[in-house]
Amino acid sequence: MTSNLTKEDILQILNATDSEIIKYMSETVKYRENNLITYSKNVFIPLTEICRNDCGYCNFKKNPEDPEAIILKSKEEVLESLKETEQYGCKEALFTFGEDADEEEIVQLKLAEYGYEKMVDYVVDICQMTIDETTLIPHTNGGNYSYDDLKKLKEVNASMGLMLENSSKRLMELPAHRKSPGKNPEVRLETIENAGKLKIPYTTGILIGIGENKEEIAESLLAIRDLYDKYGHIQEVIIQNFTPIPGIEMEDWPEPSFLDMIRTVTAGTLLFGDTDVSIQVPPNLNNDTAQIFLLCGADDWGGVSPVSPDFVNITSPWPGIDELKKLTEDAGFELIERLCVYEKYINSEWLNDNLLNHISNLS
Repeated sequence: MTSNLTKEDILQILNATDSEIIKYMSETVKYRENNLITYSKNVFIPLTEICRNDCGYCNFKKNPEDPEAIILKSKEEVLESLKETEQYGCKEALFTFGEDADEEEIVQLKLAEYGYEKMVDYVVDICQMTIDETTLIPHTNGGNYSYDDLKKLKEVNASMGLMLENSSKRLMELPAHRKSPGKNPEVRLETIENAGKLKIPYTTGILIGIGENKEEIAESLLAIRDLYDKYGHIQEVIIQNFTPIPGIEMEDWPEPSFLDMIRTVTAGTLLFGDTDVSIQVPPNLNNDTAQIFLLCGADDWGGVSPVSPDFVNITSPWPGIDELKKLTEDAGFELIERLCVYEKYINSEWLNDNLLNHISNLS
């Protein structure tokens, strides 16, 4: 199956004027099978804030010399967070960390102290501990991985994720990515493709407002669609807006316009409308405007935590679940909780017995 939308079609949507965009928004309705809007109740656990990349919009990365930096959380610290989280009824353990953090000596020393050489092996054991000792389901998002490392992580993760951000190499020359080798789109597309080859249920998406043009947005969405058509592993596509934060390199960059977000969410919905891929817009980055994206076809709020902040967007607190329910219902929809792995992937084609048993005990 391939999309019936061409690059030219997407560009028409991305350049639509007021009356045109309303027409395109109304077209998204035909793809709605129901009025359900989903979210995953999670805990966000940053294992380390050390990262080899230095993105111009990043608020997550810390310098090793920073006394406040998380160098590497111990298993005991992680388990304590997970146990606390269980009391709130969370079901997803989202593990994030800086890419290739184990290239830094300070992280290598911590890993050695815990009895490990490589970050990936530590993460695998953290995820296994999560399965063995809690009711939570691991979902890892830690940058690019080799095929072999993804294969290890697949055994202990129900789903994984990596933002493509954009498929254009031109952005590697701009403040967003010029100091971030891991944001090379060829490398990221290879990681997402390897996840497809390994049958890992996957979350990816694009970032709007970091210097890209409309053509590059269209190409990025089509690149994700191509990988979905080939492997069927992409369960949701995030359309995320850049938000400036004081102190980052890009603090004076303009945010993408509200209209550009409307256009992009509408384009994403129409591009994936003939599939069961969800379109997700982070509600904490769009507090005042989130409802309109439901009218553009978005059907998922992503992970929302009652216990931890969004460490990647630390100045944008999550809405409470009651608040999320209210704004969803006010727009004419119904809010329901989902797992970090979508239902269509909860079978032996995609998950091993260890994960399937863990999930069945939970549900």
